[in-house]
Amino acid sequence: MMDNGILKVTLSNPDGLVTAIQFNGVHNLLDTQNEENNRGYWDINWNMPGYPDNYDRLVGTKFRVIMENEDQVELSFTTTWKPSTDDSALPLNVDKRFIMLSNCSGFYAYGIFEREEGWPGAVVNQARIAFKLQKNLFGYMALSDDRQRVMPSPEDREMGQPLAYKEAVLLKSPTNSDLEGEVDDKYQYSIENKDNRVHGWISSDPPVGFWMITPSNEFRTAGPLKQDLTSHVGPITLSMFVSTHYAGEVVGMRFQDGEPWKKVFGPVLVYLNSVSAGDIPLNLWEDAKQQMSIEVESWPYDFPHSEDFHSSNQRGTVRGQLVVHDRYISAENSSAKHAYVGLAAPGEIGSWQTENKAYQFWTESDNKGYFSIEHVRAGDYNLHASVPGVIGDYKLDVNVTITPGCEIELGSLVYEPPRDGPTLWEIGVPDRTAKEFYVPDPDPMLINPLYINHTDKFRQYGLWERYSDLYKDGDLVYIVGVDDYRKDWFFAHVTRNLGNKTYVATTWQILFELDIVKQNSIYVLRLALASATDSELQVRLNDEFANPALFSTGRIGKDNAIARHGIHGLYRLYSIEIPSSQLNDGSNIIFLRQSRGQSPFQGVMYDYIRLEGPSDSNSFDKH
Repeated sequence: MMDNGILKVTLSNPDGLVTAIQFNGVHNLLDTQNEENNRGYWDINWNMPGYPDNYDRLVGTKFRVIMENEDQVELSFTTTWKPSTDDSALPLNVDKRFIMLSNCSGFYAYGIFEREEGWPGAVVNQARIAFKLQKNLFGYMALSDDRQRVMPSPEDREMGQPLAYKEAVLLKSPTNSDLEGEVDDKYQYSIENKDNRVHGWISSDPPVGFWMITPSNEFRTAGPLKQDLTSHVGPITLSMFVSTHYAGEVVGMRFQDGEPWKKVFGPVLVYLNSVSAGDIPLNLWEDAKQQMSIEVESWPYDFPHSEDFHSSNQRGTVRGQLVVHDRYISAENSSAKHAYVGLAAPGEIGSWQTENKAYQFWTESDNKGYFSIEHVRAGDYNLHASVPGVIGDYKLDVNVTITPGCEIELGSLVYEPPRDGPTLWEIGVPDRTAKEFYVPDPDPMLINPLYINHTDKFRQYGLWERYSDLYKDGDLVYIVGVDDYRKDWFFAHVTRNLGNKTYVATTWQILFELDIVKQNSIYVLRLALASATDSELQVRLNDEFANPALFSTGRIGKDNAIARHGIHGLYRLYSIEIPSSQLNDGSNIIFLRQSRGQSPFQGVMYDYIRLEGPSDSNSFDKH
């Protein structure tokens, strides 16, 4: 038990399961109707290569008090893999740590995961902390200033009508009649890592808040734009460290036979707050945000008693400026405004979005492209960047080596995005999402009112079905120079619903004019995808049935962002050469066929499409 006079946390010994949290006169904020092993816990989804998935609660077998004094207590619950007896268990040592400080209205949790050299291979697709709260207390959920709402109960979901998959339910006769006819789906409450700092629940009687605060993203996988779960009906609050959501198994941790590894996940803060009976319960959210800011400013913490968690003096800083040079836009460099700039394990261009075993450190540049990446653990990294409004990914062509206490000044870095010739036309905005395209209103019978008149309108359920409603007589045709991608380009290239659970592939057309084709030249089509799910995108030019196609992606994608209301998944960029002999003076048509049509969730989301003319003297570099 940990008790600082503000709250009392009970943990099972040696399991390390959180069985009770006593706070503000409430004997237990966790759901006492659940068994003790189903209230507050770490869990993991894993498998041996080639074998089915396993689900394990990470239950400790040894308990230790790491340190205890009047200011702090730190507890450890460990489980150790033994090759001779645990051939069917995950080859991983786990040390779950819990910390309570004397003056803190909450407690910290972190985990040290380790594999030793020579251990057999394994795959870990999910690792997280979960808390299940009292249903009769917590009914209001808050994820951000504009994503808050009264939530249904688990019983409401059980009485509801299942929709296209088990996570989505249409509420029927809920206990709160105001929720009648609404859709509930936990994936509607996903958030990108960069914005996932604080989320949780509010009880109005007594006025108490339960919050998950994540002060750093360094231990999360797949970079700042990776989306993941937060809180949802239960009431449940999660801290997701590893998952394949919105990306697929490519972001799961795959360990080879013999591969050693160690990583610290966390600490995260479980923060509890309260207000007086006459105060406004929503002030709990404001207080939680203030506490989140305090935690972010305090990172890296100085109180964890593990040599594996590196303190501030064991870390370094990298600074620089990123500018963009696009020779067909301007002779001058432009500032990489509000770019995401980060350090990740060495790899290929863009590999950060699937990197999953090491640490990543990201920041956002200012209006002039200046950036400072602080508190970086020692090691070798690649510097990556993604610039809003600019196609592609930047990667510095040398490694960045961080040593304790270093301050590295990289100076001015120039990103030259992919470019072969002048822009003849373009569709969309290169921002790695499909958010700028036409997102339809949902079926009026399948609405989550949170997203009515909301910037995240794409999180409404069932938008994939609206394509067949809107394009009854044929697939999408877009006329360059006439149509507006904000109104005339559907946000997802999905299959067509013929009824009776029958779906077919769809072919979109881009109609454009070229006054005069420059002969014996190469034109280039830049095709950036924001997401793909079990798709094959084929590109043809001026012949819808040409075989073979001019280009095919092959079978790609397990993002599942269409079904899970994400406006993006993994980013993919293709550069397709078009011989001038295949173009016409005058009218031309590009056919985009998503050729797989067995499911409503197969499809791609486009980020940006651009046709470039041949390289010529229009480049500013040649003037």
